[in-house]
Amino acid sequence: MSQTTGDAGKGLSCALCPAFGRCGGCSRLDVPYEDQLSAKEQQVAALFEGIAPADALLPILGMNDPFHYRNKVISPYAPAKGAKRKGKDAKLARADILTGMYETGTHRLIPTDTCAIENETAKKVTLAIRDIMARWSMEPYNEDTGAGFVRHAVVRVGHKSGEVLVTVVTNGEEFPASKAFCRELVRRVPEVTTIVQNVNTRQTNVILGDKERVLFGPGFILDTLCGLTFRISSQSFYQVNATQTEVLYDEAIRLANLTGVETVIDAYCGTGTIGLVAASRGAARVIGVDSVEAAIRDAANNARHNGVENAEFVAQDATAFMKELAASEERPQPLVLLMDPPRAGSTPEFLAGAAALAPERIVYISCNPATQARDVRQLVKSGYEMRAIRSVDMFPHTDHVESIVMLEREDRRGGARGGAHRARTV
Repeated sequence: MSQTTGDAGKGLSCALCPAFGRCGGCSRLDVPYEDQLSAKEQQVAALFEGIAPADALLPILGMNDPFHYRNKVISPYAPAKGAKRKGKDAKLARADILTGMYETGTHRLIPTDTCAIENETAKKVTLAIRDIMARWSMEPYNEDTGAGFVRHAVVRVGHKSGEVLVTVVTNGEEFPASKAFCRELVRRVPEVTTIVQNVNTRQTNVILGDKERVLFGPGFILDTLCGLTFRISSQSFYQVNATQTEVLYDEAIRLANLTGVETVIDAYCGTGTIGLVAASRGAARVIGVDSVEAAIRDAANNARHNGVENAEFVAQDATAFMKELAASEERPQPLVLLMDPPRAGSTPEFLAGAAALAPERIVYISCNPATQARDVRQLVKSGYEMRAIRSVDMFPHTDHVESIVMLEREDRRGGARGGAHRARTV
């Protein structure tokens, strides 16, 4: 059954969060956690009705402790309504600065001093910054006028390392008394190991700008995921819920059923996290592909940092890469495809290229089961059979659910049944 303690989430009420119902962070905080899991499992099952054999549906994997799991916290700062300075030398009051989450469907900030899903150290950092701003009269950014200095704080906390990266997004390059600001923040929250200033002077909803400078520490943190170490900077992609990411990756690698001889294509690889896990857990060779060159550089650096020599990464559009490889006379065999596309899903051209390439198994990870089901239907029409589908609750107390589908070529059906049996009994 699901990975939960028997009592997790029982007796939930809105008392867990005074902003519940207004804040856009959670939508199911008032629903017992076991009921949340059951609803998400049924939601995914309904999407795959008619294409997934009954014995392919595996129980959802939930969290033992479904609270304070967000290791990345983004907090905007804004002036409170009606807040006015009495003279240019007057101090800001803490009540003059709002920080928290946006009200659902709006750009109105709901001030929150506690949060049921955000990492508690990260929350401590965002509140400490608000208090320092008030004490030193650092104006929050006003979206309407474009005035003010501090726009956002982006806080990342290492899942295993506990290291904390704070990115302060400012509306201008000049940061008066930045050294003193860093000293005060570290004094208030000693877990902070590095602080970066990101400059964003555009009137836009995009959080991060292009210019950065390190104010304190090395400018990055290190964290361990699935036994590998990853370097995380302010603009690196890294999963928000690292605890469940390990659950997700462990299950994906298990369904890939690597035996030490397979070449694995890691499509839409990002910074190479799951591809590197595959390289260290049974793949003979891993080829990661992604169109974002910065992500590919991070992936190559992560491979070197971990001493992984059987993985390489290519900066190319994933669809173009698959079509070229399918047309090549030197297709690697045996072949397994790992794919984790964005919420919009894959493209018909990519899926056609994948079917032409004919990997023995396809393991499809998705943050949007609806587009995943659409894509799986095309793969089934191209000669693949669904052998397993597993939901993973990456974001408790929200509507979101991730899912993993494993498909095998129909001409390997005999072997597929053995693999599916192993999946059902775990």
